[in-house]
Amino acid sequence: MATSGSSSPSLGPLLLLLLLSGQPWVGTGVHMEAVVCAGTACYTAHWSKLSAAEAQENCTSNGGNLATVKSEEEAQLIQQVLAQLLRSEVSPAMRTRKFWIGLQREKGKCYDSSLPLKGFSWVGGGEDTLYTNWHKELKSSCISKRCVSLMLDPSMPPLANRLPKWSESPCGTSGSPGSNIEGFVCKFNFQGMCRPLALGGPGQVSYITPFQVTSSSLEAVPFGSMANVVCGNRTESQGDYLLCKEKGLQVFQWNKLGPLCVSPEYGCGFNNGGCHQECFEGGDGSFRCGCRPGFRLLDDLVTCTSRNPCSSNPCTGEEATCVPEPHGKSYVCHCPHGYRQDSSQRGCVDVDECQDSPCAQKCVNTPGSYRCECWVGYEPGGPGQEVCLDVDECAPGRSPCAQGCTNTDGSFHCSCEEGYLLGEDGTQCQDVDECASPGGSPCDGLCFNIPGSFRCGCLPGREMAPDGVSCLMVAVSPGLSSEPPQQETEPGREGSTVAPAPESNATRGPEGTSQAAPKARSPLLLLNHSTTWAASGGLPDFQLEPGIQHTTAAASLDTSIGADSVATQSIDGGAEGQKLLLFYILGTVVAIALLLALALGLLVYRKRRARKEEMKEKKKPQSAADGYSWVPERAESRATENPYSPTPGTDC
Repeated sequence: MATSGSSSPSLGPLLLLLLLSGQPWVGTGVHMEAVVCAGTACYTAHWSKLSAAEAQENCTSNGGNLATVKSEEEAQLIQQVLAQLLRSEVSPAMRTRKFWIGLQREKGKCYDSSLPLKGFSWVGGGEDTLYTNWHKELKSSCISKRCVSLMLDPSMPPLANRLPKWSESPCGTSGSPGSNIEGFVCKFNFQGMCRPLALGGPGQVSYITPFQVTSSSLEAVPFGSMANVVCGNRTESQGDYLLCKEKGLQVFQWNKLGPLCVSPEYGCGFNNGGCHQECFEGGDGSFRCGCRPGFRLLDDLVTCTSRNPCSSNPCTGEEATCVPEPHGKSYVCHCPHGYRQDSSQRGCVDVDECQDSPCAQKCVNTPGSYRCECWVGYEPGGPGQEVCLDVDECAPGRSPCAQGCTNTDGSFHCSCEEGYLLGEDGTQCQDVDECASPGGSPCDGLCFNIPGSFRCGCLPGREMAPDGVSCLMVAVSPGLSSEPPQQETEPGREGSTVAPAPESNATRGPEGTSQAAPKARSPLLLLNHSTTWAASGGLPDFQLEPGIQHTTAAASLDTSIGADSVATQSIDGGAEGQKLLLFYILGTVVAIALLLALALGLLVYRKRRARKEEMKEKKKPQSAADGYSWVPERAESRATENPYSPTPGTDC
């Protein structure tokens, strides 16, 4: 019956029945003792020990729902109606009372600490509101339905900063509503409200609301309500009935004109004659209502309203603008560009321009407007951003790649030079260790990894083959070779070779004739740099023939390879080569001397240790036989024949 936006179709016959019977409209449901109306809603509080489901059914039967508490203002209105209910209690009990409201969580829906309502929702529907006033932290539960009630302490006076707390509990059953549950609060929504009636003389007014509540004190009377007016000393059956009706767009008035209960005896002296603003008396004891400048009298001949219909700010929201229509009796709410009127024609809602796809790529709707954005890898092609152009990520100075960069439509990809692999981030290049490849080392002998490539080497007694990878046995003749072996490199083959020994200088013979001295491979080359490697602790230096070294490593090896080549070629060349050879010989002698010293030291150590063991043996206690030496046992031999013994067969 209290459904917003329409009056009850049975209101006319019911009003006629009441007029004929002379009885006020009294509700037949649970006794209601408190009601507060404001804005476009009314709240009622009830004494009744019901379960949450039974309370919701009672509210629904009268056209409402269990109350919502979506804002602090709404919480204050509910606090007022509960305070009215407590004042009507005959013998108040000073203990905490609980009243159901319309916040519930269904079975199977779990507690959610990230939401303000913790997973609960309003039974009347609507969005998840931000306002909360929980009494304590809720229990995490999903196995049963949970309901919320308001906690009211009668010993504490109702204050704006002490609003009723929310308590969640089981929803109760018929006959067992739950601990301290004393009642419930309902909420009813309406299109609008009428002003309370002001009497011009003695009398009483009783308002009968569509949700079956009778009250004589309402600050706003909901649309569709009736008012029973009893003037002077008349009985209730002689009263007049008025109806709150909608006279125009958002204009609600009573159906009877003029002041009520007027009397020449009182004139304007009683309650200003019931007038809203001004009361003017006539000479015969009559009077009439008037308005101040800038206002006009409405059709009820009592209420004044501004001549500018926009003075009361009838349009809702910050975007809507009120524009008076001609003659100042009505208005229109205008909306700015990017907005349109809502269903009430009093507010504005945003228009989603992105539904028309005004952008080339991405459209972002904003309040009253929109903006265009480009996808990743694109940039606006003009001030209007209707066109998006590809971003060249590989342009000089902005390439994210370590080596090669290829621009694509809206993106790019990186590449690496030979001897490198692309890393996990897709931009950096990592060196490939060819010497540790799963297929094995590419070299026949030694393999040394270098950035972007590798180089090969051979063990002592071997030399690099022309392919730069294999090693060949070195044929050493008793004499010295006159020409170094020529080595060729296979074109395009990666790796390195050991350079041949340079040709030695010619010497003169004893007769003074010039002759070619026998040439021998330098020890440095015969050992394949092993002596230098062992002494320095690093890798041996190898001379790379042109065309054999890897292209990416050539630049980094030029300096070291060149120095090594010069040093190798100058070993046999003259005095410098002889000095270097002498240096290696002396080094060998010193090493041998160190080894002999070490062996001598070890021998001395062992002799001293043997002496210590001998001394320990001498200190042991001796037996009587220790002073004697045992003669080695000899095997018994046959006795020598006695020459003096008689000859067998003769007598002594």
